[in-house]
Amino acid sequence: MTENAPQTFGEKALAARKELGQPVDASGEIIVGIDDSEQSYGALRWAIREAEIRKLPVRMVVAYSLPVFSGTGFDAGYSMVDEQAVTDGVVEILDRAHARVGQTSVELRATVETGDATAVLLELSKTAELMVIGSRSHGGFLGRLLGTVSTSLPAHSHCPTIAVPQSYAERVEAEPQLLDDLRSVVVGSDGSDEARLAMLQAADEANRRGAKLTLVNALTPYTGALNWVPAAVDFEALYQEIADLQRKAAQWLRGFFPELEIEFKLIDGSPAKVLLEAGKESDLLVVGTRGRGGIAGMLLGSTSQAILHNTEVPVMIVPQLEDSRLDSAPEAEVRWS
Repeated sequence: MTENAPQTFGEKALAARKELGQPVDASGEIIVGIDDSEQSYGALRWAIREAEIRKLPVRMVVAYSLPVFSGTGFDAGYSMVDEQAVTDGVVEILDRAHARVGQTSVELRATVETGDATAVLLELSKTAELMVIGSRSHGGFLGRLLGTVSTSLPAHSHCPTIAVPQSYAERVEAEPQLLDDLRSVVVGSDGSDEARLAMLQAADEANRRGAKLTLVNALTPYTGALNWVPAAVDFEALYQEIADLQRKAAQWLRGFFPELEIEFKLIDGSPAKVLLEAGKESDLLVVGTRGRGGIAGMLLGSTSQAILHNTEVPVMIVPQLEDSRLDSAPEAEVRWS
């Protein structure tokens, strides 16, 4: 490339990284991790559609680490990594991603960082509006640039994270209109603050797209020996109490989203299974990072990891955020008697 030759999208990102020399401020941005895998391109498509609705820019992030080699002796040989070849590969990744986006009204930005991909994205999540990643990442540049991002990032991110599964990315590749047909959002609900935050985020998402919101509460069935269960438990009363909690939660949400269509379901079954099954009929599944302990914990529990690895639709993981709307939430008390 000559000095005056126009720079490609990837080359500009690499040049900006060298010139900036300081952390990127991702305020008001949707961040998407790119590693040249099909699922990361599916995540990019989701991020761009989301950005069109929210009227926000999208920042594509490629992170890589140069491997370090060590040997037991000089006779073992010595290997050197061609850093120029690595950076050229990063530029190609961004250029390919940019080319696959095609025409869009969304402002596209890019960042190239050295270091662990999860650590890089976690740092950006401190100021970002939303993180979007592909799940079950495999192959790709340097044999998996994003590593275990899809597993570790949602649990520790400072902002909501959407994981787009590979199967969904493949469907979008064949049917791009799926991104425009978001009709239903399903959210796990157990009465905890974590679940309420997830409900608010899910309602925001459904409201933006004119979709229906479904609150799902999973009640683990009691089977087998029940001698450990207190005799005073009235299971039908417990069921009705939880249903009443769902009605109050729906009413609370309607106070913020009066035009939003909201329904609620209380379903017998393990939390992960119930939510995954409900998610099949939705276009987005939303869960909090953790549920409640005790009897209430059986209504949702820690299902995020199971959902992440088995969902067929995008899933949003909502961390513990500050939200003033929680102050008006109805009290949630599930009693044994």
